[in-house]
Amino acid sequence: MTDLQTSLIVIGGVIVAGVIGYNKWHEHRAKKNVERAFSSEPDDVLMTPTTYQPSESPIEPEVNAVPMAAASDERQEPVFSDQEFVLPDEPADLPVADVATASLSLPVDAKIDCVIPLSLEGVVRGEKLLPLIQTLHHVGNKPVHFMGYAESDGWQPITSGGIYSELQAGVQLANRSGALNELEYSEMVRRLRQIADEIGAEPAIPDMPKVMVDAKTLRQFVIDHDVKLGINVRSNGAPWAIGTLLTALERQGFDVRPDGRFEMLDADGMPLFTLTTNETVAAEYTPRLTLLLDVPRVSLNQNGFDAMIACARTLVKRLDGTIVDDSDQRLTDEVLQDIANQVNAFYEDMELAGIAAGSVRARRLFI
Repeated sequence: MTDLQTSLIVIGGVIVAGVIGYNKWHEHRAKKNVERAFSSEPDDVLMTPTTYQPSESPIEPEVNAVPMAAASDERQEPVFSDQEFVLPDEPADLPVADVATASLSLPVDAKIDCVIPLSLEGVVRGEKLLPLIQTLHHVGNKPVHFMGYAESDGWQPITSGGIYSELQAGVQLANRSGALNELEYSEMVRRLRQIADEIGAEPAIPDMPKVMVDAKTLRQFVIDHDVKLGINVRSNGAPWAIGTLLTALERQGFDVRPDGRFEMLDADGMPLFTLTTNETVAAEYTPRLTLLLDVPRVSLNQNGFDAMIACARTLVKRLDGTIVDDSDQRLTDEVLQDIANQVNAFYEDMELAGIAAGSVRARRLFI
C-alpha cells in the first residue's frame, strides 16, 4: 500500500467520523432545543385562550370551498351557502311526548332519526327487550337505537327493571359516510319486524320514499357543515426532534389517540382539537406541526378555536415558530380574526338548524 493510499484512507476515515459526529451533534441539539422550550412550567393553554372581539363592522364570510363529500382529515374553510335546506320534520302523527321529550339525552331523536313506533299488546319488561334489541345496533354504518315509554317516567332508554307500554326504534338518517339508503332501510324493517314478532308488537313503518327524501336532506346538511379548520406551526430554524417533542406535548396536557395524533381535551374531558407532526412513524424530525379543529363536533361554549390559537401561540413562543396556512403563508392577527368571525357565523347557522355544534345530535351526525 502506497503512502498516497494510506493518506486517502485516513482522510476518508476523518470525513466519515466528522459526518457521524455532526449528525450526533445535530440530533443532540434538536433534542436540547425542544427540552429547553418546554423546561419551564407548562402553560395551560385552555385557561388563557386568545379572545377575539367582534369588530364594529364584522367581515361577512365569503369562503366558497368545495364541501366534503365524505369523512376525511382534510382541512376546509367554512362553507356558507345561500341555499337553505329544510331538515326532516319531526313526525306529526306521533304522541306529543315523542317530540317534547326527544331531547339530546334520549337515544331516539326525531330530528336525525327515522322513528318507527311499535304498538304493544301489553306492557313488556326491559329484561325481555334487552337481549332482542342488542341484536340490532346498526344497519350498514347507520346506528339504531330504542327507547320505551314508562308510565311513571315517560320516554327513556331501555333498562333492566323497566316496564314499558310503548316502544320506539330509530335508525339514523345520515352521517359523514352518507345517507341511509334503500338497502339499509329494508334491512332495518326486516330485522325490526323479527323483534316485534318476539314481543307481540306492531311496528308503524314509514313509507320508504319519504324516508329517503329525509335522509338525503339531512345528508346535504352534513355535507354543507362538515368543516375542519387547520393551522400550522412552522419552525423558524432547524426541525424539531419528534421523540422529545411528543413527550413534552404529553406533559402539556395532550392525550395520545390510537391513530398517533395528539388530542387536547377541555376541563370536562371533551375533545377540543388535535395535533399531528405530519410525518411517518419512523421519522425523527419535523419542521411543522398541524393543529386541527373539527368544528361541528366542538360547541361554542368550549371555545375550541380560541383554545387552538392560544395553543399555537404557546408553541410559537416555546419552539421559535410561525403560524402559517397550508400554503406556508403567515396567518396574521387580521386573518385569524376573519376566521374567528366565520366560525361564529357557522355556529349560529347550526344553532338555527336545531343541530348545535358539539351537541349529542351533532356528534352523532359528524362521525
